[in-house]
Amino acid sequence: MLWLGKWLKILVAWLDLAMLTLWMLLLALLPPSWVKGFYPVWFHRWCRCFVRALNVDLRLYQQHKAPLPDHYVLIANHPSAFEDVGIPALFPVRSLAKMEVKDWWLVGRIAVAAGTLFVQRESSESRKAAQQALIDVVRAGANICIYPEGGCKGRRVAPRFFNGPFVASFETGVPILPVFLHYEAQQAFEWGPGEHLLQKMWRILTSPNNRANCYVFDPINPTHFSSAEAMKEHAHRLYMEWQKRYLI
Repeated sequence: MLWLGKWLKILVAWLDLAMLTLWMLLLALLPPSWVKGFYPVWFHRWCRCFVRALNVDLRLYQQHKAPLPDHYVLIANHPSAFEDVGIPALFPVRSLAKMEVKDWWLVGRIAVAAGTLFVQRESSESRKAAQQALIDVVRAGANICIYPEGGCKGRRVAPRFFNGPFVASFETGVPILPVFLHYEAQQAFEWGPGEHLLQKMWRILTSPNNRANCYVFDPINPTHFSSAEAMKEHAHRLYMEWQKRYLI
């Protein structure tokens, strides 16, 4: 009977998500100037609802020694598609996403209305424009989330980071907030080559271990570095250390 209770709970969560998604889509039809003040709050709720629908046990571990800043540039490793809703379920951030997300059915409209920034990864002009947009958004007071690996690179941290979040931090003086994600069922959550989003959602939903651990560490202050490049190298070394600690 335990399995029946589990799936009834999941069914209710998906019904809640469906109703909230409809509400989000209706709000997204309104002029952006009407909804920009409150839509991010509803987006945060929608992401938390999505986490419940996927039956993920999302845990936040505060590994930082000092209180977190109110204003930050959040970075995280990117092993799965789950963090696209997992991170904004925990943090009030605007994300940078690949341009293809903008055209995703339903999710794309919600992402646009939530203030997501988009980049065409293959285009140098698009990357340059996205970099300036990130700086402008941070200067305007928003928190942003960027995955410095430049996309889903698997459960292991990529051998190098891209400059985007560190340039945004260094140019604005806003600290980097580093987050390390660890999925206990790594293979179930990891985004594999050629895997469809619906396939990945099903694998997450049916995983025998649904624990997702989100470790938050001390901010990286840009005033302690001579350049954005130095910040980037420092952050990458930290992530390699955390990988050794958590990815056994």
